[in-house]
Amino acid sequence: MFGFFKKSGKSEKPAVTPSADDPSAPSTTETAAPVPAPLPEEKPAVPAKATPEAVEPEAPVAPAAVTPAVAAPAVEQAAAPRRSWAERLKAGLSRTRQQFGGGLASLFGRRKIDEDLLEELESTLLMADCGVDATQHLIDDLRLRWKRDKLETADQLQQALADGLHKIIAPLEQPLDVSGHKPYIIMIAGVNGSGKTTSIGKLAKYFQLQGKSVLLAAGDTFRAAAREQLMTWGQRNNVTVIAQDGGDAAAVIFDAINAARARGIDIVLADTAGRLPTQLHLMEEIAKVRRVVTKADPTGPHEVVLVLDANIGQNALAQVKAFDAAIGVTGLVVTKLDGTAKGGVIAAIARQCPKPLRFIGVGEGIDDLQPFKSREFVDALFEPLAGANAAARGDKA
Repeated sequence: MFGFFKKSGKSEKPAVTPSADDPSAPSTTETAAPVPAPLPEEKPAVPAKATPEAVEPEAPVAPAAVTPAVAAPAVEQAAAPRRSWAERLKAGLSRTRQQFGGGLASLFGRRKIDEDLLEELESTLLMADCGVDATQHLIDDLRLRWKRDKLETADQLQQALADGLHKIIAPLEQPLDVSGHKPYIIMIAGVNGSGKTTSIGKLAKYFQLQGKSVLLAAGDTFRAAAREQLMTWGQRNNVTVIAQDGGDAAAVIFDAINAARARGIDIVLADTAGRLPTQLHLMEEIAKVRRVVTKADPTGPHEVVLVLDANIGQNALAQVKAFDAAIGVTGLVVTKLDGTAKGGVIAAIARQCPKPLRFIGVGEGIDDLQPFKSREFVDALFEPLAGANAAARGDKA
């Protein structure tokens, strides 16, 4: 729908100081009238005649409707919604599967089970970023089952490994329940470039499909164009965005919570500025945002989500620990699994700093962020390996 803006820094202070229990307190509702404010800011930057040409190719729907001559993007956008989540997950995990499952297929199909094979298998798991702890746990479990259950075939070893991996990551499968509070306040954090703001837009769509009303708080007041990016997602999903042109992030989120309470909104998704765990002053700022959320709603935030880029591999562990110490992380979102061979990091997280993995992302589509299901994840990694073993059995027959 619309973004609501405050033009001067003077409005930020009253946003934090009024009583959080007063539904009429948020000044954003009073500033709803000057909606055209963003238009004068954006139009002068781009000549009027150039605006349609510059904006339409970037819109996700426009290429298919306006420029049918560009056949490839139109076909991809039309085909993507038809694919099931399982198919998209398998496609998205292709690089991890190539590193993980492909390496295992060559090992399992080459020779009988012995200590040398287990050592090579250990190297393969480490290269998939499973981490030392998780890899050692999996290898020890395989060695135990190999001797105890007298495993002899590649199929048996593969199944034992799949079961062991599933056992490690299954505790992370804890779906997010947003029914306990209204509004349900979700504070979202992460480092720069992790896909935080994009994930907020996708989460808004996901919750809308669950029949929930959503309000977005543009709490990233530092990064250039962060507010505009979130507003674009708000317009795409037809949800309200509470924002300011600069100012204090805590004040923006405070206003958003009060506005959501006054309007009967189900969920508030509060964006925050990206920061590195080593930037202690910035970590203190995000801790302040959390404290202000509690002032606006003594029961909030009800969920503190950390967005992780799967490409960073083992560095994800340090991020989880640092943000957890600063703001008390209650859930994770792992993005960009489709662009990395380091999907095994989920096993490392499960072993060393377990937090509920709420959602995983395997693509750029608005529905490519879905709740994490451990069995689906494991099956997507081992599916080609199972197919290779089936083919091997057919050749022998």
